[in-house]
Amino acid sequence: MNEKMKKLTGDVLVDIFSGILLTVAIYSFAIPADFPMTGVSGVALILYHLFRLPVGLMTILLNIPIILGCYKTLGKQFYLNSLKTTLITSFMMDALGPHCPVYQGELILAAICAGVLCGIGYAAVFMRNSSTGGFDFVMMAVRYYHPHLSLGRIAFVMDTVVIVIGGLLIGHINGIIYGIILNYLYSSVLDRILNGTNSGKLTMIITNVPQEMVRAVDEISGRGATILHATGGYTGEPREVVLCASSNKEMYSIRKKAHEVDENAFVIIVDSNEVIGEGFRLPGDNNVI
Repeated sequence: MNEKMKKLTGDVLVDIFSGILLTVAIYSFAIPADFPMTGVSGVALILYHLFRLPVGLMTILLNIPIILGCYKTLGKQFYLNSLKTTLITSFMMDALGPHCPVYQGELILAAICAGVLCGIGYAAVFMRNSSTGGFDFVMMAVRYYHPHLSLGRIAFVMDTVVIVIGGLLIGHINGIIYGIILNYLYSSVLDRILNGTNSGKLTMIITNVPQEMVRAVDEISGRGATILHATGGYTGEPREVVLCASSNKEMYSIRKKAHEVDENAFVIIVDSNEVIGEGFRLPGDNNVI
């Protein structure tokens, strides 16, 4: 099996997995609890209440300008991936939805479960450079032009606007509250998973034996470190700082090893939201836009 076929197989399996999670979130928790709709379907529902326009037709019509407007930005391959994902997840919903057990407990628990499952399901899709269409295209386009914004934050703002307007029109105030809770959990889980795939730790080790420390880091992580020349602010003496990026798991070993090499080492560990380079995500890798 060549690399292209392996990737396609992996994408399909991820789409099936995501479809199952989204189906359970929607049919087992969101629909029984009567939570407000989001995305393009939510906008279509708002237009129905305002102008009595058919929801199905408006959902299709609203998708047309979104597709045309975002095509140039997102590219052909992304749209092909999204078409595949949309077909697979839609099939999973139609096939499994009617057979999903219905949760009839507390609404707050339903919102929590739906939000977490949606966050995991959508994150898995976005990590494969794909989407489920609709507002996902808009989210990706906004992220393309404003890369400092996270997908979760963009999704939260967009969906919250739809939830609030739709809930006010229907007069379902409780639905607005639970919908925002669901949306917040969804966006938080989404960001946590997506950012976690590229995040790591940045370790700064102030030591008198920098070369030994660099070798120790290389033994643990298999990648090099950088020696920075510094000056002590109080003593004015020259100091050496070993700077290295590592995964969350490697950080604990590096911290332990640092004090084995130099018991007087001063170790500073900070979170790094994104690490790009050899051993991490490579430049130009757009699996997560």
